[in-house]
Amino acid sequence: MELVNQHVKGIMEECKLRARDQGLKFDNETLEYIVTNRDMIELSPKVMIPTLYDYWVHDVRVLSGKGMYEAYPSNPYETVINTRPAISFYNDNNPDWLNVMIFYHVLGHIDFFQNNLFYKNTWDVDLAGQALADKRLIAQLRSEKGRWVDYAIEFARGIDNLVGYYKELNQIIMNGSQRKLSKTDFYFDIFLQKIKKVPQHEYIKEITRYNVLNKIGEDFFDEVTGKYPEFIELYKKELFRKTDYDSDIMQYIILYSPFLKEEENQWIKSVIQIVRNTSMYFQPQIRTKIMNEGWASYWHEYLFMKDDRIKGHEADFAKVNASVTSMPKVGLNPYALGLRMFQNIKDMEDRGRYSFDFLFLKDEVARKKYTQHKNRGDEFILDVRENFIDFTFINTFIDQDFIARHKLFVTGKYLDQSSMKWKYYIKSKKAQDYKEMIIDTLYHPPQISVDEAATKEGILYLNHKFENKPLKIDYIENTMIGIEYLWGGPVHLETSEPAISKKATTNYASFWDPGAGGTRAAEQSPEDIEWKRVCYVIENRKLHKKEL
Repeated sequence: MELVNQHVKGIMEECKLRARDQGLKFDNETLEYIVTNRDMIELSPKVMIPTLYDYWVHDVRVLSGKGMYEAYPSNPYETVINTRPAISFYNDNNPDWLNVMIFYHVLGHIDFFQNNLFYKNTWDVDLAGQALADKRLIAQLRSEKGRWVDYAIEFARGIDNLVGYYKELNQIIMNGSQRKLSKTDFYFDIFLQKIKKVPQHEYIKEITRYNVLNKIGEDFFDEVTGKYPEFIELYKKELFRKTDYDSDIMQYIILYSPFLKEEENQWIKSVIQIVRNTSMYFQPQIRTKIMNEGWASYWHEYLFMKDDRIKGHEADFAKVNASVTSMPKVGLNPYALGLRMFQNIKDMEDRGRYSFDFLFLKDEVARKKYTQHKNRGDEFILDVRENFIDFTFINTFIDQDFIARHKLFVTGKYLDQSSMKWKYYIKSKKAQDYKEMIIDTLYHPPQISVDEAATKEGILYLNHKFENKPLKIDYIENTMIGIEYLWGGPVHLETSEPAISKKATTNYASFWDPGAGGTRAAEQSPEDIEWKRVCYVIENRKLHKKEL
């Protein structure tokens, strides 16, 4: 692996100038490396940081990727890392015209990393440097503790999808943008109501007195400080008080685990924190896959088509671009869907169609002809790139016009018993059904939190906030064994499981017969399922379940 030569670096710098001219924003410094196809396999997500801590699962994934490459050689065009400076890796046999296209794609990613608000928790973090420090600490602990380090990593990784990403992101954003608390707000909203707890009639008198004195220009707080000498000190403390927020499971274990409080186990806290920080860093990338890839694809297509360096390679570009951005009839290609959504959003805003006049227009012919010539689509998609995440992106911008424009639909399948082959059919062309299908594919870990009221007498009590999706039973036992080890005592997990209702009318005899209802007959409606609360209990590595 080596840095690109000056000729290739010059191509990248020219691409930066053209990308900035179109409104993209990113740091000046970037690093570009050349690697082979085989080496590119090792740079897959969560393993692409060369300094990331060593773990046996990483090696398994690399070996799996290499095996796949031996069977099906391909050209993985690029990998880009959200670091400062941004680091990207390129194939060692790319021609110049292909590098131009790939550089635009990478700059789209970097712009997204550095401007989307859901990445704010990564903006001030030196990931490469921090990962190197973490890797060295893990190596030192391995030399002292042996295999127990890998047990700690594995148990921590069993719950690293439960980190409080949104809570921490909200804390970061609020600390950066929270307006300064005024004396007036503190006095009436906090001091009188929460600290002094004055009666309602006295509170109203204070409001009246404030309005009178304020009207005649006298300082209301001269009298306040005379009556309440402690007011100024309490106000100063409030200005510097950090907003409290609930700990996630990993934080709670670090702070309160009786096992980890023992001196000989203190080192495990460092391991859990490393796993948690790494997971937290990659959370926004997991949650913006469609937007991120669509944004990069939009700009590599838009900028490269305007670039004079495309001359003579139009057919080559069309072939490569189609392989990346073609829309499948069955399944999901995030590059293709995200690209078409950004194109559609720009077109809709250019024509002024994000308006009440258009939304309430029922005539199909009039809707097709509706144009207000706003021509602010470029500015609008930059705002979308900054403020949305996959869920809100899909939920907001997929509508029936978009479905019709790209001839999209939801497919179903059934087993043809005569040929014993799966056959697909068009199940729905409704926008709402298509949105639900895409949303079901998005990353959405279960919401499990610590019930502090029930956590007592050495028992850690976890509560699963049920969202009509049960936990995967196959993973419960191993995960709870890991939590029990890190907590140092019994663990209870309250969740919901399905129970077939007596009202269920499913005809299982006709499960494979589409003529008798097919898969539709076997699909249970929500009314056919009753959910019951259960509690899984792990103690001394023995798991049992009880109904609540």
